[in-house]
Amino acid sequence: QVRLEESGGGLVQPGGSLGLSCAVSIVTFANYDMAWFRQAPGKEREFVAGIHATGDSVLYADSVTGRFTISRDNAKRTVFLQMNNLKPDDTAVYSCAAERRLWGGVPRPIYTTPSRYNFWGQGTQVTVSG
Repeated sequence: QVRLEESGGGLVQPGGSLGLSCAVSIVTFANYDMAWFRQAPGKEREFVAGIHATGDSVLYADSVTGRFTISRDNAKRTVFLQMNNLKPDDTAVYSCAAERRLWGGVPRPIYTTPSRYNFWGQGTQVTVSG
């Protein structure tokens, strides 16, 4: 059974920093692209950042470029999201997601659409206020 568990959310003042972690139970973690999405109240879930299975390529939403950094540790089966210079608009429930990358054939991009990901964590609340 695949499990993804986020941690690290909380309350932070504007301009502050917060780090999120997502521990993944998939044994073949190194074969999975990972991504962070967020959903604010009354809004649709949106892509925040994604990282290739190898860690060699990353992708960010325009709204977080230059402020957020996604990374992964395949040995620990964990993906991270470092968030700096946080803004009130960053307030949302943040969820990590996993999708297997099939090797060989035509390379595909990192997906940014939630429906492309088959495995999800429960989410962790990030609130930027103060």
